[in-house]
Amino acid sequence: MREPAEKFRQIRDSIPEEVDLVVASKGRSPEEVEEVIGAGAKFIGENYTSPEAVEKYQELGEIREKVSWELIGHLQKNDINKALPIFDRVQTVESVSKAKHIDKRVEKAGKEVVPVLIEVNSGNEENKYGIEPTEEALKKTIDGIGELSHLRLEGLMTMGPYEGNPEDARPYFEVTRKLFEVGEKYVKEKDRMEVLSMGMSNSYRVAIEEGANMVRIGTKIFGPR
Repeated sequence: MREPAEKFRQIRDSIPEEVDLVVASKGRSPEEVEEVIGAGAKFIGENYTSPEAVEKYQELGEIREKVSWELIGHLQKNDINKALPIFDRVQTVESVSKAKHIDKRVEKAGKEVVPVLIEVNSGNEENKYGIEPTEEALKKTIDGIGELSHLRLEGLMTMGPYEGNPEDARPYFEVTRKLFEVGEKYVKEKDRMEVLSMGMSNSYRVAIEEGANMVRIGTKIFGPR
């Protein structure tokens, strides 16, 4: 079995240079994360702020500064104060209400601005978070974030199916990419529509074909949990 560092390099070399690779490290040890950072990882994605991300961030010490920490799981309101000092970007803002709760706490975390992505529930699934995959919902959310002085919108993210045939995920990615394209006309001057975060271990190749410029991969690097 190849070590995580080798698997990371292999995947990194196999995808286009302009596509950012977030190493999804849920359930992985600080030692495993340190290994992929040493192999050249630039983005580490965590699903749970407390206690997992908090403990991992503290244990990694100075090496944690070499990467961007990406929150790729749902952010609970009671975890916002713990999340903001750690994460360089929150990819899972699913509503204007959540954006407002984050905005109010940014200065307390010692920051001026926090980059965020809007999470799109591309399959309209009851068990997943995100805005409805409609232009109307997107505009409303962009407008709401645009009024907040401590958040900077940078793009969209979607989950898609966790497993199954990768082709089954294509419609999820296609609808999100179309929203991404249309969203450009609604963003405020301080915001942008640059990051399209889609695709995981089983579906990242299809996501890239559908326009993703950021993918989130864990199992294919670390192996099954």
